[in-house]
Amino acid sequence: MEIATWQKPKRALKVQFRSQTQEEEATVNLTPLIDVVFLLLIFFMVSTTFDSTSELKIDLPEASANEPAQQNQMTIMIDPQGFYYVNGKRLQNQSAELLLIEIHRVIGNNRDMPVVIQSDAKSPVQSLVTAMDTVGQMGLSRLSIATTKATQ
Repeated sequence: MEIATWQKPKRALKVQFRSQTQEEEATVNLTPLIDVVFLLLIFFMVSTTFDSTSELKIDLPEASANEPAQQNQMTIMIDPQGFYYVNGKRLQNQSAELLLIEIHRVIGNNRDMPVVIQSDAKSPVQSLVTAMDTVGQMGLSRLSIATTKATQ
């Protein structure tokens, strides 16, 4: 009878454990701080109230210097009732749309044409602001506001 003998394996398995000796660098993450700052900024912007009513007393200006009038320019005059006159032609009503159409008809494609706005001292300020806004919508940048010569 044969007895089975145990034989040693030819290859032994070695298990190696690595110890973590590397220390991680301590850093401060700024992302949450920036998020909090932006949230505070948004909160203060939303919660702030703005005073939408204001009253201004203005006197329309007078100037002492006279500049010579240019030949190739557009003139917008505003009478005391707030009606517009574009190059001497009175518009039918005081709407900004009609003023925009008339300005477009006069200037055509010439976006470099100088514009002079002459407003009566007793004309509504809203009419002057509407005329300036309409000129700005057309992309005209050469705008002048005519004044009267100061009396002494």
